[in-house]
Amino acid sequence: MTTLVRGLREDELHKVADIWMRAGLPYRPTGRDSPENLRMQWAAQPKFFIGAFDDDVLVGVAIATDDGRKGWINRLAVVPEARGRGVAKAIVAECERIFRDMGRVVFCIMIEGENDASEHLFEGLGYKHEKDIRYYAKRLGQNL
Repeated sequence: MTTLVRGLREDELHKVADIWMRAGLPYRPTGRDSPENLRMQWAAQPKFFIGAFDDDVLVGVAIATDDGRKGWINRLAVVPEARGRGVAKAIVAECERIFRDMGRVVFCIMIEGENDASEHLFEGLGYKHEKDIRYYAKRLGQNL
């Protein structure tokens, strides 16, 4: 089976939440993950919505962001039946290509909770755990 990695079209955004849920990622349908928020983010930066497809079936996603200095890979998820075939690596490679094309040389990720599989994936791709950085967040709503 050949996996195709490409930008998601607007008419495919409704499939993203299903991938997140099947992959076990937290999903906030009335907050940051609402269909309206996803459409607004996509409209602003469509190239940052990456999908992996097996025979036209969406099996993995990521949403990249750029803070002006660093590229961030967010919400990377692959459905269980497609894991172990390099789908996540292909999505990461596409995110990194987009960042390089933008002139970014620092790529970052944050991993929620105890997610050993994600840690192993990114460590295997050359990402280093930054032990001297602590992450803080201020959320203006419950579902963010």
